[in-house]
Amino acid sequence: MKAQGDFRALLSGGDRRGIARSARVRALIEKRPARVKDLAALTRADDWLVAQRALDLLEKLAHDHPDWIEPYKQVFIGPLADSDKWEIRLQIVRALPLFRWTAAESRRIERILLENVAFPQTFVRAWALDSLATLSEGKAKLLPIVLQHLEAFAQSSSKALQARARAIRERLARGR
Repeated sequence: MKAQGDFRALLSGGDRRGIARSARVRALIEKRPARVKDLAALTRADDWLVAQRALDLLEKLAHDHPDWIEPYKQVFIGPLADSDKWEIRLQIVRALPLFRWTAAESRRIERILLENVAFPQTFVRAWALDSLATLSEGKAKLLPIVLQHLEAFAQSSSKALQARARAIRERLARGR
């Protein structure tokens, strides 16, 4: 419990643009990976910024150490996936393709990503489509949906959506 309290203190404070002392938390976890459980528990914190920063760290750690995060991956498909905070949704959509999922979980992931492709916040939309495209590489039935959204993104007035669409198209073309 002490580690969880320490992590909470390090992840508290500031505003939604800040990461508090996330780098310190990551360094502590890199030294003792068993502390991931304390970080995962903070995704249920009352302070949404603490929860978001915990999710952010879990997503970042999953890139380098997916085996550390695997036992806690359910946080990405639980109630937080329906958050009204775009910062939380962003971490979720970026993390989803990093794990192996059961068939039932995969259906939930597809719903989460499809819902977020239409989310009002541009970064969430862009990364939801990016993750959906990643999943389509192993699940061909998703590709027509991805291509439809890519076309819409390419026609968007948003430079960020246009850029993400180009990057996804290039990645998909390399994979063929």
